[in-house]
Amino acid sequence: MFELFKRPRVRIEVPRLKPREVSESLPRVNLAELTPELLPYLGQAAYIQLSLFEALARVVTVAPTVQAKEALFPAAGQALKKHQKLVAEIRRRVDEPAVIMEPFVPAIDNFAALVQGADWYESLTSIYLTAGILDDFFVLLAAGIAGDAGTRAAEIMDAESGRQVIVTLLTDAITEDPPLGSRLALWGRRLVGDTLLVARSAIHHTDNARTDEQRIEPAFTELIAQHSRRMDALGLTA
Repeated sequence: MFELFKRPRVRIEVPRLKPREVSESLPRVNLAELTPELLPYLGQAAYIQLSLFEALARVVTVAPTVQAKEALFPAAGQALKKHQKLVAEIRRRVDEPAVIMEPFVPAIDNFAALVQGADWYESLTSIYLTAGILDDFFVLLAAGIAGDAGTRAAEIMDAESGRQVIVTLLTDAITEDPPLGSRLALWGRRLVGDTLLVARSAIHHTDNARTDEQRIEPAFTELIAQHSRRMDALGLTA
């Protein structure tokens, strides 16, 4: 069903890299003063996970093989579980979680449309890379939430995602079709800007814009470093 939307293949040689360990991390930066209030944090994070579940459900539906469908299904379930846990945190405080999520719907839906990709492989790449950046960022933000709520939020956002299977599916596909790697490398680079805009939209800005930027820059540097490691895991250059 994606044939009508495929872009022309870009014939660019992309060096294949030996993957670095994705678990490597830089020292955690402190975004405590830029963390939004708890309910907006939970509302945006919950709707992002719901959008991710929808994206995973689409790629499961159009997966080219039954084996791929079975492999991806648990990742969709994990995204839905994270959404449900975040909604439960909202429900501890208000009766209508949908009201808390609603303000974030237009921007997140627009983002999802921008990063959906032209075919199944670009969609898989988008899910793996954008969800990784946003999970990492919301874990950083959770450090600024007081009490047990912050700890629970961080645990939810940092939970096992089941998305590692995407690395296997994509690296196998690239091995069989090396020009696909060239196209996905370009696509992976394009995703960063739009994803960081979503991360930036979650930040509570203070009256000192200069100080805010000084705090944000190390966080974004860390996010980009983790993004590069995920690209490496796919054998692509970031």
